[in-house]
Amino acid sequence: MIARMIRIAVVVAFGLSVGVPRMALAQSPDRKLHIGILVGGSQANRGHLEQSLLQALREDGYVEGKNLVLERRYADGRIERTPQFARELAAMNLDAVVSTCTPTTRVAQQALGSTPIVMAAVADPVGQQLIASLAKPGANITGLSSQAEDLLAKMLELFGTVLARPATVAVLSDARSAVHPRMWQALQPAAQALKIRLVKVEAGLPPAETLPAAFDAAQRQSADAIFVLPDEPMFLVQRTRIVGLAAQYRLPAFYGAREFVDDGGLMSYGESLRAAYRSAAGYITRVAHGAKSGEMPVQQPTRFELVINRTTARSLGITMPQSLLLSADEMVE
Repeated sequence: MIARMIRIAVVVAFGLSVGVPRMALAQSPDRKLHIGILVGGSQANRGHLEQSLLQALREDGYVEGKNLVLERRYADGRIERTPQFARELAAMNLDAVVSTCTPTTRVAQQALGSTPIVMAAVADPVGQQLIASLAKPGANITGLSSQAEDLLAKMLELFGTVLARPATVAVLSDARSAVHPRMWQALQPAAQALKIRLVKVEAGLPPAETLPAAFDAAQRQSADAIFVLPDEPMFLVQRTRIVGLAAQYRLPAFYGAREFVDDGGLMSYGESLRAAYRSAAGYITRVAHGAKSGEMPVQQPTRFELVINRTTARSLGITMPQSLLLSADEMVE
């Protein structure tokens, strides 16, 4: 793990040095930038992330309605719509397209030809064969890779501090996910060391039916808590429903993104999605200045945030250890 973290740090440092420094790019560009964004979720659920992207582009001199045109394609949770959206974007001869998850990156890769694709927080793009390597992604894809697969043991360890042991934890997985099977396997050694029994519960389409069924399955298996696997766009779209079900079943739940905790979830640990979208803007700016997307190293996050909802903890009768409260980056009331 130490060797892997060192390699990640080297890649990130190299990635930040590629092209023109960002401060040097913050000037009035002499041409209009025309980009697209391909999102499996809805603007209501991810609009705050789009705003982070637009704010960073404004800092680089690109302002929507002035010298920036953004083509928005939101699938509103119906991921089957994204191939058509990708074809529409491909026909526009765009400067770049931002993809926001594994499924949208894959359909963009299939449809966009040589148009640069900038990923925002995509899980394990090397393992999923979306890119050749972090240092040299190749083809037309670059951007941000999440590090969720490396954080699972830490996430479960943090969750374990508020659970009575031994405990049974239901792991919520998307039945269609390409990365969740590997995450499920990666959790096993950590669970054994923590004396936590894991049971898998899966959701799929339609989520309005399969998510309640997954929580029913967790209850039947006497689960004491829910661990929601990260890097799944459907779960982020359905976060209000998931948080509501956790409250209904009175199950402490742990998540990989703070958006769940902001909506009433108990705890989260992971990268800032807002920061990932801001970083994606830097790639777009470099592409606009002539950099080749496939030659820019893919970055991984180096900072992660622990967020705790104290109101939810009180409602569940959970007393948070003082050590955990002191290490939290933010408390939500």
